[in-house]
Amino acid sequence: MTRLFRLLPSVTLPGLRQALMPGLALAMLAPAYAQEAQPGPAMVAPATVSTDTDGNLNLPSNPRFYGKMDPNHRHATAIINGEIITGTDIDQRYALFANANGGKIPPEEQERLRAQVLRNLIDETLQIQEAKGVDIIIDDDEVNQRFGYVAQQNMGKDAPALDAYLTQMGSSGASLKRQIRGELAWQRLLRRNVQPFINVSDSEVREMMDRMKAAKGTEEFHLGEIYLAATDENRAQVLASADKIVDQLKKGGSFVGYARQYSQASTAAVGGDLGWIRLAQLPAAIATAAASMSPGQLAGPLALPGGYSIVYVIDKRQVLTADPRDALLSLKQISISFAPGTAEKDGAAKAGEFARMVKDIHGCGQVDAAAAKIGATVVGNDQIKARDLPMALQDTVLKLAVGEATPPFGSIEDGVRVLLLCGRDDPKVNDGPSFDQLQTQLEDDRVNKRAQTYLRDLRRDAVIEYN
Repeated sequence: MTRLFRLLPSVTLPGLRQALMPGLALAMLAPAYAQEAQPGPAMVAPATVSTDTDGNLNLPSNPRFYGKMDPNHRHATAIINGEIITGTDIDQRYALFANANGGKIPPEEQERLRAQVLRNLIDETLQIQEAKGVDIIIDDDEVNQRFGYVAQQNMGKDAPALDAYLTQMGSSGASLKRQIRGELAWQRLLRRNVQPFINVSDSEVREMMDRMKAAKGTEEFHLGEIYLAATDENRAQVLASADKIVDQLKKGGSFVGYARQYSQASTAAVGGDLGWIRLAQLPAAIATAAASMSPGQLAGPLALPGGYSIVYVIDKRQVLTADPRDALLSLKQISISFAPGTAEKDGAAKAGEFARMVKDIHGCGQVDAAAAKIGATVVGNDQIKARDLPMALQDTVLKLAVGEATPPFGSIEDGVRVLLLCGRDDPKVNDGPSFDQLQTQLEDDRVNKRAQTYLRDLRRDAVIEYN
C-alpha cells in the first residue's frame, strides 16, 4: 500500500483505532446528533383551512413544522459537481470524531468542527470523483473487506457487529465505508497520476545514507503534526483556530482524531504521524521546539511561512545507536487490591506490609510463594519492550538489576503493585534503513508534496453549491 506523508514516515495506513482516537482504545459512546428544522417566524393563525371528506379534521392548508424533523429526512448541505453531501452525512462523520474524544466537545467548538467535517467530506468527494474520472473504481467487495478487517482488529468481532456499534453511537457503517473508499481511491489515483513521474536517483539515496552515517548518535524524533494552512488574509483566524485545538488537546482531546479532521497535510490520513525524522529535516520553527521536548509533550501553534503547525513528540531515539528502551524485558507484576470503602489508614498499613514483603524477595523464583502469603496477584510478561511501558516507569525499570523490583506504586482505588525484573536482553545497534527503504521514503515525501498541489487544483476547479 502506498504511504503518503509530509516528510519521512515509517507507519502504515491505520485501522479504525488510529482513525478515531489514541491510546489504542475505542470510546464511541456519545449519542447521535439529530438534524433539527430551522425555526420559522412566530406562530400565527392559518390563512386558510381545509377539511377532510368526513368533516372530522380542521387542518391548515400551509402547515409550518416546529421542533425536530424526522431524523431519516435528508436534505442537501453541499453539492459538489452534482454530488450531494447531506446534513446526515455530516452528523454521522461528526459522531465518529466526537466519540473519539469521549463526546466532550465544548459548545463553542461544535460548529467549527462540523464546518471542518464538511470540508473533509468535500475533499473526500473530490478525490473519489477524480479517481472515477480516470476509471479507478473501488468496488464494494474491497471496501467491505477492509471494513471487516477494521472490525476484527479493533473489536475482535465481525462487520455486522461494528456496523451496529457505529449506529448505536450516532454514526453508521456507510459513513466509515465512504471514508475507506475515499482513502483507497486517493492512494490509487496518486499511484497512477503522480508516482510514475517521481524519480529519486541512486546518488541522492547514497548521499542521504552518508549523511545519516555522519549523523550517528544524533537524535531522531517520532513526531505527530497538525498542519493548518494560512494566507496573509486569514492568518489571524487560522491562529485562533489552532489555539483552540491546542487547548482541547491539553484537556485530553485525541491528537490522532484532531489531526484527521483538521490537518491539511496528507498525513491527516494517518492521524498526523510524521514517522521518525531528524531535526535537520524539519522547518526551523519545528526543529527548535522539538529539540527541547520530551516524549508526550505538545508544542504550538508554531508559525511557518505557509501556516501553523501543532507538534506532538511521540518518541525519541539516537541515529544508528542502540536505544536502551528497545531492551526486551521479562517482568513479573505483583499486585494487591483493596475492598471498596477501605479506610486510608487501613490501606496504608496493608500497602506498607506489601512493600516489606517485596523487599524480602530475592529473585523471581520466590515471587509466587511470597505473593501467596499476603494474597497478592502475580502476572508475568516475558516479551515486553521497555519503550512500551508507561513513560513514568521506563527509566525506573531500566535502572533495575535482575531480581530487583520497583518501589510500590498505585492507589487504594486502583490497587498497589510492583514490577520485578526477571531478565533483560539488550538491543542490537540499529543499522538504519536500507537503500530501498530510504529511496521509498524520499519518493513518498515528493509524492506528498505533489498530492497537496493536486488537491488544491481539484478544489479550485470544483463547482460547489451550499444550501
